[in-house]
Amino acid sequence: MSHRFFQLKEFILHWLWQVDAHSIHSPFFFDFYTHVIRPKNTFAAFEDIEQLRQDLLANTSTVPLADLGAPSPLFNSATRSIQAIAKTSLVPTPWAHLFFRIAAHLRAKRIVELGTSMGITTLYLSRIKDAAVFTFEGNRSMASIAQTHFEALGARHVTLVEGLIDKTLPDFLQNPAKIDLAIIDANHRLDPTLRYFEWLSKRMSDQGVIILDDIHHSPEMTQAWNTLKQHTLVYATMDLFRCGLLFFNPDLHREHYTCSL
Repeated sequence: MSHRFFQLKEFILHWLWQVDAHSIHSPFFFDFYTHVIRPKNTFAAFEDIEQLRQDLLANTSTVPLADLGAPSPLFNSATRSIQAIAKTSLVPTPWAHLFFRIAAHLRAKRIVELGTSMGITTLYLSRIKDAAVFTFEGNRSMASIAQTHFEALGARHVTLVEGLIDKTLPDFLQNPAKIDLAIIDANHRLDPTLRYFEWLSKRMSDQGVIILDDIHHSPEMTQAWNTLKQHTLVYATMDLFRCGLLFFNPDLHREHYTCSL
């Protein structure tokens, strides 16, 4: 099955199964859907971050970039333009807003992001009041670019951890402090995704959420998503097509919802 055909099939299945607020009977998820997924009120704009996004999309300078995760079919060179990287790797604006809303709804104090890229999503998360954000990036060029952006936009509560996540994440998790929100957007393969989840799950708070990005990007990622939906520590899930939300709240009742942003 071709990559595009697989994604089309997954999109059609998602469309057939998706529900809206009228079909959500759980008070918890009705509130989550109406205030986080499809809120009537919007948060303050993030003009400086979005201006940075536009600058990156227009930047034709090149950087060395070795693939540390699943190989990309879009690039076949170790040197790529910042413009090309931005077009394919930056989380789109509506989703960056969503991740911010999730963090705000959780009142997250400790956030972990696997896969910094150039730091756009990290900057959104850094706007959560009193939150400490720990972002992990294995590629030196991307880490250097992101750190420059954090300093330029005054993201003082962000800690960038550079190096291979298979080494840096276990070291970081020696600290037993609970994590309120984690985003897995790094190595888009089955085994690393499941491994990162297992490591993070042992430190998640009872109200915590893990966001798994690109869950319908490939058969491996869809398999990872379907596996984690059944995990004993996961009490509910929400499939938003681009990403999946895994809830660790033991008060929930093994619910699963398919929705759109």
